[in-house]
Amino acid sequence: MTEEIEVTEAIVEAPVEMTAGEMLHNARTTGRRKREIPTIAKQLCIREEFLEALESGNYNAIPETVYVLGFARNYAMELGLDPNEIVEKIKKEMGLISDCATDDEDVSSCAMPSIKQEEHWAKILFVKCYQFIYQHWQWFAGALLAIILTIVLIATLSSDTAEVKPANDNEVVVEEVKTENYNLPVRERFGTDNRDSADVVLQAAQESWVKVEDGRGNTVFSRVLVPGDVYYVPAGDKYKATFGNAGGIDIWVNGKLVPDAGADHARKSGISLSPKSLMAKK
Repeated sequence: MTEEIEVTEAIVEAPVEMTAGEMLHNARTTGRRKREIPTIAKQLCIREEFLEALESGNYNAIPETVYVLGFARNYAMELGLDPNEIVEKIKKEMGLISDCATDDEDVSSCAMPSIKQEEHWAKILFVKCYQFIYQHWQWFAGALLAIILTIVLIATLSSDTAEVKPANDNEVVVEEVKTENYNLPVRERFGTDNRDSADVVLQAAQESWVKVEDGRGNTVFSRVLVPGDVYYVPAGDKYKATFGNAGGIDIWVNGKLVPDAGADHARKSGISLSPKSLMAKK
């Protein structure tokens, strides 16, 4: 008697590989540390709808491919997943790359993405920089404010120490370069180009017309000076003066006052402005 043995073949189904979105969702919702999307969105500075799109595989909801990959990489690291694995899965799901050939297939059959790597990583870097600045904007705002205050302080100190020089003989000197012990406070200064080299300085004690000529008789200065006005005589022994009010002009030689050139309200000409001759009158 022959027994028939019936053999039943067991069918073992291969486990289905999870998508990138399923891996992200599973990592977020299972385990001891279950987390909500709004909480993670605030920490990563990524909009909630973009994280939801990553988990659902709706990559078209995110404007640029580079943002899809950049957000996915940061999301994976936050959830403790391998970011490279998640990014590679998303690239395959989006058709950027095909599955590489197995051991029995020709490696040349793997299609490579037609994306410039330099541009790709530049965009990734941009996303990371943007997120970092967004998270630490207080630091950048403080640094910018400190730089602005430093520039303002330097500009203020520079303006305080700057010397204001006259543009012409009629301009008032705002800041003193050196001081003389005149009998009257200085009202206006003339001939300031000669100031550093002048041995003789005229100051009006009373209103008086003053004319100064060089050795050839050329007029180098002619003006009515009012009390307090100062004129710096060019250096040298060749200059002569005419005073409409000889007693109204104080003559200083190297900081020392010499006698008046004449009486009050008396006109006098041919007055030598040589320091040597003026000092001889003392």
